[in-house]
Amino acid sequence: MTGAVRIADLGGARAIILHRPHAVVTALTRQLQAVGLQVTTCWPELPAEALAADFVFFDADMGFDDQFPWDKGTAPMPMIALIGSEAPGRVEWALATGANAQVLKPVGDSGVYSALLIARHGFEARRTLAAEAADLRRRLGERQTVVRAVVQLMQTTGSEDAAYAALRATAMDARVGLEEAAARILSQPVRPVTKGTPR
Repeated sequence: MTGAVRIADLGGARAIILHRPHAVVTALTRQLQAVGLQVTTCWPELPAEALAADFVFFDADMGFDDQFPWDKGTAPMPMIALIGSEAPGRVEWALATGANAQVLKPVGDSGVYSALLIARHGFEARRTLAAEAADLRRRLGERQTVVRAVVQLMQTTGSEDAAYAALRATAMDARVGLEEAAARILSQPVRPVTKGTPR
């Protein structure tokens, strides 16, 4: 994702802190409220209202997969890992869970605002890339549909050029795109060329 990073007022955004009661939660809540966020804390699982949150902070040290009401790595909002232990397994778990940013524990008096902005930017970049990949897969599928339709039309037209011309004519007559015309052709039974049949 290219372009300027969107830095806007975060006031009114909702954050959920998924962490056992601890001084970390107190310090984090203080920073989030200072930025203007509404804060909810919970442990050991996210409540149903988490699906409407703008950010989720989660304990990477004691967290586990079943805490989240979505599939691993598919959070519908930016996720920020609260990391105290840099054990490779815990860091890998936080990344697989979908962490877009991190805040190191113990939480001090700074670092949360930048984590919020980085997490949001990373989340939006990931979502944009996923949408672009889905669009590319769809377009590739449509191109394969066109190729299959041309191959099928060659059985009645006798050549690739004539088949492609027939596909274009079908699309123009029906006022649809090539891909839609190709799909319509593929849904019809094949009528092979019969050689030697008198006219």
